[in-house]
Parts: sequence; structure tokens; C-alpha cells
Amino acid sequence: MARPLDLDRLIDALAAVPPRPSSDYDLNPEITLPPGRVLKPAAVLIGVLADHVILTKRASHLQHHPGQIALPGGKIDKGDASPAAAALREAREEVGLDPDSVRVLGDLPIHETVTGYSIIPVIARIERDFIPQPEAGEVAEVFRVPLSHLMDPARYRIEGRRWRGIRRRYFVVPFGPYYIWGATARILKSMADRVVP
Repeated sequence: MARPLDLDRLIDALAAVPPRPSSDYDLNPEITLPPGRVLKPAAVLIGVLADHVILTKRASHLQHHPGQIALPGGKIDKGDASPAAAALREAREEVGLDPDSVRVLGDLPIHETVTGYSIIPVIARIERDFIPQPEAGEVAEVFRVPLSHLMDPARYRIEGRRWRGIRRRYFVVPFGPYYIWGATARILKSMADRVVP
């Protein structure tokens, strides 16, 4: 299977562009982070299938981030051999992706979230198509977004809302009926910025 041009550009950028960590606080320098904070390690999968990225819509009844758009992933468990292993395990649980059909390409810099996670985004090529199997009770929908859409910095914009008494700004990258925002949009923008610095 030939690689799409955008994936070639992304692979080249992973090797060529110096890493810069990102954070949910990037657009909010006035927020003071507590010293000595302890972040929980996590990993997410930016899985590229042909020329699309796999995303999920979280179930609306969940306590944390209900109905939000997310990359497959979650906490790194003690039994996970690496962040990539954690991301692949979570992707199998959340969307039914067979890890044997995935080739890991590299990582993006760590992303810190306002919810206390230190996330390693793992970029991988999904080498065989699959029928998504959303995790019952956790994932409402699995869908695909063109990689070209997500790698275009012009598609991203800044919005804001009140959070803990102050206005917090964040990136959004809408696609059709899907409102992709917050940590997911920031991580994807980091990917776009590596290709178009």
C-alpha cells in the first residue's frame, strides 16, 4: 500500500523538527501551575489509516469529558512495556484495533493537561482497514478525519470559556458535525506544526 503524501511529510517531520512540549496552558500564561505537581502518565494513539486519523466520541453519560472527541488512549499501566504499548492496548479496548495491524512511527512531545495528565501522543500507521468496535459504555462513536484536514494549521482556531472562575482559551479544529477541542485539538495542532512550522 502506497503511503499518502501527508503521511510521508509527517514521518519526515518527526525526524527533522526539534520537539517542543505542549500544554493545555499554552494559550493561558496567566494560570499559575502549582509547584511540585505530580502528573499521571498517559498515552494516546494518532492512528493513520490510509489518509485518515481515527477519533472517538466519548459516551455522553461518562463522568469525565462526556461527549467529547478524543484520540484512543488512556493511563499507562504498570504492565505496559512502553507508552506505545499503552496506546495500542487502549486502542484495542476502545475501538477494536488489532495491534498487529499497526506500525508505530514515532512520538510527539509530551502534552500536559489541566486534568493532571502527562500524555505521550504516539503516531502510528494502521496497515489494514478494520471494522471499529466501540467499547460498550465508553465510546459512543468511532469516526475518521482526513489527515490533510488535521495537518493544515489554518483549520485551527482559538476559542474560550470560563473555567474555575477565569476565561480559558483553547484550540479547536472542527470537522463536519464534530467539535474537536481542548487537549485533543492541541495535540493534533502539535502534529500540524511539525509539518508546517
